[in-house]
Amino acid sequence: MSYLAPAEFATKMVDAGEAKVFMSTRDTLIRAFMAGAILALAAVFAITIAVKTGMFLLGAILFPVGFCMLYLMGFDLLTGVFVLAPLAWLDKRPGVTISGVLRNWGLVFLGNFAGALTVAFLMAWIFTYGFNVEPGAIGEKVATIGEARTLGYAAHGTDGWLTIFIRGMLCNWMVSLGVVGAMISTSVSGKVIAMWMPIFLFFFMGFEHSVVNMFLFPFSLIMGGEFSFMDYIVWNELPTALGNLVGGLAFTGLTIYTTHVKTGASRTTEKRTADQALIEKRSEALTS
Repeated sequence: MSYLAPAEFATKMVDAGEAKVFMSTRDTLIRAFMAGAILALAAVFAITIAVKTGMFLLGAILFPVGFCMLYLMGFDLLTGVFVLAPLAWLDKRPGVTISGVLRNWGLVFLGNFAGALTVAFLMAWIFTYGFNVEPGAIGEKVATIGEARTLGYAAHGTDGWLTIFIRGMLCNWMVSLGVVGAMISTSVSGKVIAMWMPIFLFFFMGFEHSVVNMFLFPFSLIMGGEFSFMDYIVWNELPTALGNLVGGLAFTGLTIYTTHVKTGASRTTEKRTADQALIEKRSEALTS
């Protein structure tokens, strides 16, 4: 696979963030809608595999196919723009403002949610033959997942809310590494390999992804999950989205930008020589 050095793909990250901030409302919504829909299909695909085979590992291994497809098609997830759009503002790109970044996040959120919700209703129709029969094992499994990951967290109060937040942080640390990983290669196979590994890790570890949850919890409610829409918002979506923002930006976006775009000044030869002399002097003092 053709490989780009960190300094090269770090600049691509800033360029991508700038492009997303200035993208038209129409294009932003369309790309976000498709990203949410494709990721939702990947989620129900992985759950179906896990239920039918009894092997969650197999479902997790195959789930990244959805992420790879939406990335290669140029569609946008909220978790991705959380990381990329602020970098254009930090880099002081002309015309990029905080309001522009927030506008991008808001539009992508709406598009992702609409796409995920559309797939939730379509899959619910399929599993129930137009809501005429019971949803079966897959529907029952999704319903229990929704309950466990809302009311299950709520039972622990603040500690439960913080647990979701941390899982959201860890999730977008991995997902954003997948986004950035795709930028290190110029070949399709290289991009897929770089994306597959961190996405598989996040899904198998049960970390919380705001866009996956935009599908999972409405679908769970439709399938008979015994929790409310507000339970989903307060005890999952809100802390997950905040965790995704903090984790992706802090662990991936800012670290790469700081060390590969705004690189610190190199130590001078004289400074290195002086430090080495000091180390040797201390070594002599210790051995004498």
